[in-house]
Amino acid sequence: MIAFSQTENHPFIELKGVTKVYGTGQAAMHALRGIDLRIDEGEFVAVMGPSGSGKSTCLNILACLDTPTTGIYKFKGIEVGKLTRSQRTRLRRFYLGFVFQGYNLLNRTSALDNIELPLIYRRISAIERRKRAINALETVGLRGWESHTPGELSGGQQQRVAIARAIVTEPAILFADEPTGNLDTARSREIMDLLSALNQNQGITIVMVTHEPDMAAYAKRTIHFLDGLVESDEQNGRAI
Repeated sequence: MIAFSQTENHPFIELKGVTKVYGTGQAAMHALRGIDLRIDEGEFVAVMGPSGSGKSTCLNILACLDTPTTGIYKFKGIEVGKLTRSQRTRLRRFYLGFVFQGYNLLNRTSALDNIELPLIYRRISAIERRKRAINALETVGLRGWESHTPGELSGGQQQRVAIARAIVTEPAILFADEPTGNLDTARSREIMDLLSALNQNQGITIVMVTHEPDMAAYAKRTIHFLDGLVESDEQNGRAI
């Protein structure tokens, strides 16, 4: 296991001079052009910006799904770039949770079995997996829907199952990439209320990419990207 130890001198998440370049020569595309960023434990951060601004690239680096071309990324004081591939995999598995726009559920598998899946990779016993999955399903308001497959659930319910799958491992941070992008306004607000409750009541740090200002307003802080740089970084002034 990776030994993470957070102190006042070690921010929860920190980027220093991070760049990301795809391709070479005249075909090179500079997705990030030198990002400095700090996210503290317990924050709820919305990341916004037009397509191609670098927001999704930044999220992928924070989530250890991609690596910077140059610069430093530290998670709880540990420089992620110095970890082996196996160590980064364990970091994702034990510390990070993920929610995507497309839900990414197994279509022929029950809600409960979908939620249990990440616990299998942790080699948790079947009895403990089932207990944790039921608790997670109850947390997202779907107790009683254990045996339903994704095809038997609405879009909002599928996203709730996806959130339950993300939190069943008790992650230190939850990364959400356009979590309401496929939902109508009412279901979007239900999902945002749920994410806000997870942040406020369970202390889960949340970093969410969104195109929707109404959804970003649920966060405590909004970071705007433009042309691979942080254009603005502001505390949100109102509560929903």
